[in-house]
Amino acid sequence: MLTSQAKDKSQTKNLQTMINHVVLFKLKGYPEAEKVAVLRKIKDALESLKDKIEQLKYLEVGLNYELNAKSYDVCLISHFESIADLDIYRVHPEHLKVVELIQETTVERAAVDFEF
Repeated sequence: MLTSQAKDKSQTKNLQTMINHVVLFKLKGYPEAEKVAVLRKIKDALESLKDKIEQLKYLEVGLNYELNAKSYDVCLISHFESIADLDIYRVHPEHLKVVELIQETTVERAAVDFEF
């Protein structure tokens, strides 16, 4: 006899899992006015990927409301149907353009990818 937990796992195996790709960025030490402009530029660049990369199924970009926080400044949440699709995204020319911008303007990055 299966426990309810085992039943839940066996039933969800038939459902397609997706990959949640979460990335945090901390900007370089910009003066406040310049930081606002850089944040907007990064947000716009990331959001522009929605219509350019087929494998990208969902994208959300959040900016920390506190400009001088010691924590991260930008959060990217994106969803993919598979790890293979995430891998395609990682090397996509449009994504690499945004990576270049982010590398020029940030000092830290943290990321996690998980199934959901």
